[in-house]
Amino acid sequence: MTPPAASIAQRVSDWQALHGRQDLPWQNTSDPYRVWVSETMLQQTQVATVRGYFARFMERFPTVQALAAASLDDVLGSWSGLGYYSRARNLYACAQAVVHVHGGVFPRSAALLESLPGIGRSTAAAIASLCFGERVAILDANVRRVLTRVLGFGGDLAQAANTRELWDAAQALLPPPDAPTPAGFSMQRYTQGVMDLGAGVCVPRQPLCGACPLADVCVARAQNRVQDYPLRSRKLRRSAQSIWLLYVQDVQGAVWLSKRPTPGVWAGLYCLPLFDSEAYLLAAALEAGAQPQAMEVFVHVLTHKDLHLHPWRMRLPGTQPPVGPSDAMAGAWFAPDQWPALGLPAPVRRLLQGG
Repeated sequence: MTPPAASIAQRVSDWQALHGRQDLPWQNTSDPYRVWVSETMLQQTQVATVRGYFARFMERFPTVQALAAASLDDVLGSWSGLGYYSRARNLYACAQAVVHVHGGVFPRSAALLESLPGIGRSTAAAIASLCFGERVAILDANVRRVLTRVLGFGGDLAQAANTRELWDAAQALLPPPDAPTPAGFSMQRYTQGVMDLGAGVCVPRQPLCGACPLADVCVARAQNRVQDYPLRSRKLRRSAQSIWLLYVQDVQGAVWLSKRPTPGVWAGLYCLPLFDSEAYLLAAALEAGAQPQAMEVFVHVLTHKDLHLHPWRMRLPGTQPPVGPSDAMAGAWFAPDQWPALGLPAPVRRLLQGG
């Protein structure tokens, strides 16, 4: 027999206290700044990768005031290599709003947090529940998987109405705010617990049902259909794009970099001059007065697109800018001790680090 909804939440809370993750660097704090940065970094990125970035980011920007006072270039530089750079731009815009609109203090409710730039419903709920104990549900990708399996929720999440229904179901699992808090229940532990279940137990393939506190009430397990949840009929269509990059160095080893426009690929990041074809690249090199050499072509995989990158390398005998009559090579020289601190796309950083 399925237990009352509130009992499911209490089970998860109790499980987290005994078996959940306790050593993450953004845990055991009620500081909304640290939780917000970690939740943003964890979107589309594994915990193992985020750990190092989070530590370095916190050292560089220890408070929301420090983040707001920095330049966007500094923020993108600290984010460089983590990918999905819109997250970094949203962090910066949100920090500005917290400092200049809210006096440097994060709002304490999910509804107000969601009004800030770049903070969606689930992230707002995570901050409000983890930091302020608000009884509000989260629904990130891991939690959607846990709840659709446990509840046997078969609605197609490609349809907005079904997503709203799942949100309602997630909220219904929580003890109502006007009821006494059940013995042993903690909103913070429940929120962390349901995330922990999705990250380490109720995983996409071969879930560890024997370690799950909800295994005996899980509809998907009873149906032997765990792989069928969650249902999302609309599949992301992958695309491909070819890009030509001109890697130019002067006699002192400085690299010529351009800042990418917004919107567009790698918006706001520093990049080698980028071209849509080999012919355009060779024409720009001719204007610069040197002969480039083709490097090995490689593929950089994004979430929805494969970038086929064609780098060419060119060394100039002096230190003059490699700029001809056109603006295709607009940019500036950056010395070997300067470019590592810039916000660079991961494949460009790898090229430069390869020398």
